[in-house]
Amino acid sequence: MRPHRQNGVSLTGVILVLAVLGLMAVLALKILPTYTEYRAVRNAIVTAKAAGGNSPAEIRKAFDANATVAYITAISGSDLTIERAGDGDGVDVSFAYEKKIPLVGPASLLLEYQGSTGAGNSPR
Repeated sequence: MRPHRQNGVSLTGVILVLAVLGLMAVLALKILPTYTEYRAVRNAIVTAKAAGGNSPAEIRKAFDANATVAYITAISGSDLTIERAGDGDGVDVSFAYEKKIPLVGPASLLLEYQGSTGAGNSPR
């Protein structure tokens, strides 16, 4: 009779897998707030465009009001790019910003966010 060889994951393997999963969870928890803020910015430019009409000053003012309510701190109305639409009817509102997330020591993660209300770029 042959001795039965045990199969499975060793304690070291379990610890390594848990460490990797833990690091991924911490990274996800650091990224999630910036992504939710990005979604809030995308929704705020749509709302600001609807409320402000074709006036860049009114669009910026409406965005700032919406940003205060939605706790948006990454950008303000002055950071928006407002241009005439390609069809000459209305305006396109766009934004771009970077978010730097410190990880460990000198290591950090740089996220680049951008969005627009232009044709084909409508936020969802």
